[in-house]
Amino acid sequence: MIEEFEELDEIQEEDLPPTESNEMYEHYSVLVDKGQSPLRIDKYLTLRIINATRTRIQSAADAGCILVNDKAVKSNYKVKPNDNIRIVMATPPRETEIIPEDVPLDIVYEDDDLMVINKQPGLVVHPGHGNYSGTLIHGLAWHFRNDPKFQIEDPRFGLVHRIDKDTSGLLVIAKTNEAKSHLGLQFFNKTTKRKYVAIVWGTVKEDEGRIEGNIGRSLKDRMQMTVFPEGDYGKHAVTHYRVLERLGYVTVVECQLETGRTHQIRVHMKYIGHTLFNDERYGGHEILKGTTFTKYKQFVQNCFKVCPRQALHAQTLGFIHPRTGEEMFFTADVPGDMVELMDKWRGYIQNREIHED
Repeated sequence: MIEEFEELDEIQEEDLPPTESNEMYEHYSVLVDKGQSPLRIDKYLTLRIINATRTRIQSAADAGCILVNDKAVKSNYKVKPNDNIRIVMATPPRETEIIPEDVPLDIVYEDDDLMVINKQPGLVVHPGHGNYSGTLIHGLAWHFRNDPKFQIEDPRFGLVHRIDKDTSGLLVIAKTNEAKSHLGLQFFNKTTKRKYVAIVWGTVKEDEGRIEGNIGRSLKDRMQMTVFPEGDYGKHAVTHYRVLERLGYVTVVECQLETGRTHQIRVHMKYIGHTLFNDERYGGHEILKGTTFTKYKQFVQNCFKVCPRQALHAQTLGFIHPRTGEEMFFTADVPGDMVELMDKWRGYIQNREIHED
């Protein structure tokens, strides 16, 4: 089973243990390493399971869904070496067979412990939600198809973090259990270095700034995340930005993540009034700034065709190598669609200045 377990973040009442039936289905299992020091199980599973929040894990434990050596435990249970942890629910897991597919992968770096991939826009990272083939995971299965040491279901192998389907850029993937735990801890402790390049609507006035605001799922639209500036709802999130270039009605910015929340840059930039260009989910596919002239509208529509996705690229990624202790740093060039988009806006600004003169 792939160590992903997205269902944990979507537990519904019907998923909880039944009152009159003992039939339960295993959704996730892991054998604790021999050298593991005592650690609360909610924190341990947060480090081991991508996108599993500590709150959701605690809720699962309260519902009796987390078993250690076949006994239900609470979230304050401290894991010990060789503990057999299982997460069970009343409903069967959604099975997804991973068949190797020759999905093009831009592998920037690879060694025995990890690999770094420059993901192209449009590539789904993990199967699910209607994307059951052609994902990055299927491409990895193809890449390792002749390696007897590799099994796609092996929980030691896998994603340490993810980026959205239509976001391009760098991802690190662990190839061993030790690498996954070590890298996962770096992301958890926010010691990784990640910078993104984005093209946003409007003129960002300040040369640089800091955006802070809890991010959580929208109460109006479950497909969107939103900022909750006050109260306890959502998770603490901080984004730092710096203007790289102002291009009339759009601005090119560099964003550095202090935290790593779902859609963080997309949501934070919209929160300060600068939605990502062509970000359909958050309204950036509409003409948010500019004139009412027909020629301008046509120009923007042509820009949408040039970059048919949110203009966001994970450009840099830095972390400590889990085995050697060496500081690793990678940079991926801004992809062609975003480069062409910026060129078009530069041309628009230049032509406008010529006509104004």
